[in-house]
Amino acid sequence: MKIGIIGAGAAGMMAAATIAENSQGGADVFLIEKNAEIGKKVEITGGGRCNVTTGLRDDKEVLKKYPRGANFLKLAMHNFSPEDVFKWVASHGVPLKIEDDMRVFPKSNDGKDITKLFGEIFEKKKVNVLLKHNVAEVGIRNEKFYTKLLDGQNIVFDFLLLTTGGNAYSHTGSTGDGYNFAKALGHRITQLSPSLHAFSFTEKYVKDLAGISFTNANLKIKGEKSYEFNGPFLFTHKGITGPAVFALSSMAAHEKFDNGETSLFIDFFPEKKYEEVFEDLNRGISENPKKEFINVFRTFVPKALAEMMCELAEVGKKKCPEISKKDLNKLTEFLKNMKFNISGKTPSEEFVTAGGVDLRNVDAKTMESKICPNLYFAGEILDIDGFTGGFNLQSAWATGRLAGENITKKIK
Repeated sequence: MKIGIIGAGAAGMMAAATIAENSQGGADVFLIEKNAEIGKKVEITGGGRCNVTTGLRDDKEVLKKYPRGANFLKLAMHNFSPEDVFKWVASHGVPLKIEDDMRVFPKSNDGKDITKLFGEIFEKKKVNVLLKHNVAEVGIRNEKFYTKLLDGQNIVFDFLLLTTGGNAYSHTGSTGDGYNFAKALGHRITQLSPSLHAFSFTEKYVKDLAGISFTNANLKIKGEKSYEFNGPFLFTHKGITGPAVFALSSMAAHEKFDNGETSLFIDFFPEKKYEEVFEDLNRGISENPKKEFINVFRTFVPKALAEMMCELAEVGKKKCPEISKKDLNKLTEFLKNMKFNISGKTPSEEFVTAGGVDLRNVDAKTMESKICPNLYFAGEILDIDGFTGGFNLQSAWATGRLAGENITKKIK
């Protein structure tokens, strides 16, 4: 049996390894990749360390990290959970570690160890790895899949698995070719948008806040729809970035932010009510009657942010006794509900596409197409995406594993 896997990212590598290790020699596996190496995108996650998966062990909690595709993922995740991924990678000679933020990395902090692991499996099991091979076309003839390569080759397969990734960031080779292949074979593609990005603001003064970070804040987008998330973030020269921002951008991936009409609100003290913050400020004034108010306010937020808020509230160099109730309400509003206008999305280190092959076209139990027998999908080509923190690689490993196992069952 001849099996073709197009795309040597996380899902493609895991599927190829699964088939090669479990088919007992009954499969001739071809892993086709346009890049000069396998797992290019896998290696660069986590700043080059490869954020293999998440340290979370409760499947229900893990599935909450997927704005799209969580229900579809249930079976794949149960079949090959983050703990299973951890054990599988470790059993293949790459020890892993769980960091304080629950991200999982190789103990070596080198993402190349993960791709090397797969390379060794492919060499040992004689997987046909075709690098620098671009697939131009796929189709069906006589109940078999033909693939036409740009170099003129034509290869016919009994089974075909599409693991070509998304199209948000083309420099990793994920250019969305798989969507065209899927459509050619009768499948619907949902709306596509970049996810896990930063936000830029229209307010020019944000550049003066660059480098200021918060370990926990509430971020809320208010536009046609509302979204909110609590977590850490960082001001940049153009806007904000960080884990909470990535999560919020994932939730709102299909929203348009290029007209400056959508607002983002920041609550710098989400653990306190408005009245509590007001009273804290008032107490600071009462306890420091001789100080300039700005010096008291700096104890609440970093200096640059304090100065910017005081300027916007027009309190200038007022002494504490000169601060009115109206001034306090303005400043409390800034601390609890600071408004910025979003001017656009800013690419980050993450590389994820929201949208993909319509999940209604795919069997969640097997990853096989409901439209085209013996055609499978796995990874980011599907309409599945998660938050930052190893969740996107985890879904790729899980769906690739399930596809590989079910192809193996058919060829035994």
